[in-house]
Amino acid sequence: MTSALTTPAAIEARNLRLTLGDGEAAVEILRGIDLTVATGETLALLGPSGSGKSSLMSVLSGLERATSGSLTVAGADFERLDEDALARARRGRIGIVLQAFHLLPTMTAQENVATPLELAGEADAWARAAAELEAVGLGHRLAHYPAQLSGGEQQRVAIARATAPRPPLIFADEPTGNLDAKTGAGIVELLFARRAETGATLIIITHDEALAALCDRVVTLADGRIVSDTAAAKAA
Repeated sequence: MTSALTTPAAIEARNLRLTLGDGEAAVEILRGIDLTVATGETLALLGPSGSGKSSLMSVLSGLERATSGSLTVAGADFERLDEDALARARRGRIGIVLQAFHLLPTMTAQENVATPLELAGEADAWARAAAELEAVGLGHRLAHYPAQLSGGEQQRVAIARATAPRPPLIFADEPTGNLDAKTGAGIVELLFARRAETGATLIIITHDEALAALCDRVVTLADGRIVSDTAAAKAA
């Protein structure tokens, strides 16, 4: 039996539905999502604003609970876990890079990266944080606060924070949305390089077809449903 058959999928989602609100005010956001993501795959969730792609990321990453359906992420049955168990399951399994960076403003770059490592029980969190920042080209900015960093530098810190615990699964939600084209291109290159170094599964949420085409596979959403699922036509 080949390793492809014996390696569990990074994500197994079946008939995921998400409804917000009650009664007549209820709005169905996700409408029966079936999705399997292979371990080590790079996948783009593509679609315009309001298509449901960010909501799907929130459910797949455990930040939001589906209203119904089944979901297994990195070997954990997310639908059966209570809130505390879900938080523990996310820790170490999932790294998230967001458009707005979400760095803690009162912490230095090194502290922002070291904190999740400390929460995960890493004994050498500070040294690891310094090494991770060095790896993303910010070894000279360890003691700087977010307000002292450019947008591109803040996103590099966010990537270091997400990848430092070596999670098997990384989500990046519009990672270049707040950056100019040149800086954004550098961030994309760095994100893919860090993923390649760690062997993680990478899911990018984007409306940018050019960014989506860099992934192994593109899943397009519209109105809370998957409307296409294809291998990306990556440039040679």
